[in-house]
Amino acid sequence: MPTLPPTPAPAAGWAILCDFDGTIAVEDVIDTLLERHGLPGWERLEEDWRAGRIGSGECMRGQVRLLDLDREALDAHLDGLSIDPAFPRFVALAERHGLPLQVVSDGLDHAIHRVLGRHGLGHLPVAANRLLAGQPPEYWRLESPHAAVGCDSGTCKCERARQAGVGGRRRTLLVGDGASDFCAAGEVDFVFAMKRLTGHCRSHGIPHLAIDGFGDALQALPLLLEGRLSTPAPAPAPAAAGLAAVP
Repeated sequence: MPTLPPTPAPAAGWAILCDFDGTIAVEDVIDTLLERHGLPGWERLEEDWRAGRIGSGECMRGQVRLLDLDREALDAHLDGLSIDPAFPRFVALAERHGLPLQVVSDGLDHAIHRVLGRHGLGHLPVAANRLLAGQPPEYWRLESPHAAVGCDSGTCKCERARQAGVGGRRRTLLVGDGASDFCAAGEVDFVFAMKRLTGHCRSHGIPHLAIDGFGDALQALPLLLEGRLSTPAPAPAPAAAGLAAVP
């Protein structure tokens, strides 16, 4: 675990957006719920989404209706999930630099608040799908307050990135891992990429750094703020500490 540097001066001009499922959370929350509590039919919705026949928003709404568990069982399940152990320290480092950090997710707001709250991170702003009590016999339904016209996701991460950028007055960093982050990766100034997102950034020429988790992000964030990782700026300097940035 890297040691935090001395308290820095505020690093004006950057905002951070972090994906939740598979990035902050070790597992994809909705997948763990469906595998244990999903009624028949959720797998077909997943297949239709992966084949491009439906969007992720439609897929999520249908799958949430197939969750067969009450609030007590839901919270018990969520309390057994883990986050990247370095994420709280990443949040603390961002806050010491004066950087706004927002969780942006195409997942479930209740799950995110519940899991983050257990780790003393309930103060973080969250943009995600809203999980609501359903009408019997369905336990749950989904609303998408952060959807956007023309976007088939429940949460339009592209729009969240544009808003975080405040009309180009602030640079944006995305930390993510999967397909729900592909679009937003093209809207931000730099990406800390994991898993599938790394290949997407590489194949589309998106400035990024491949990381394995927030332990790497802890080391990389000061380098980014100091201009030592490649960004859209003219002449990026090479990365230090064994972290190789990809232009």
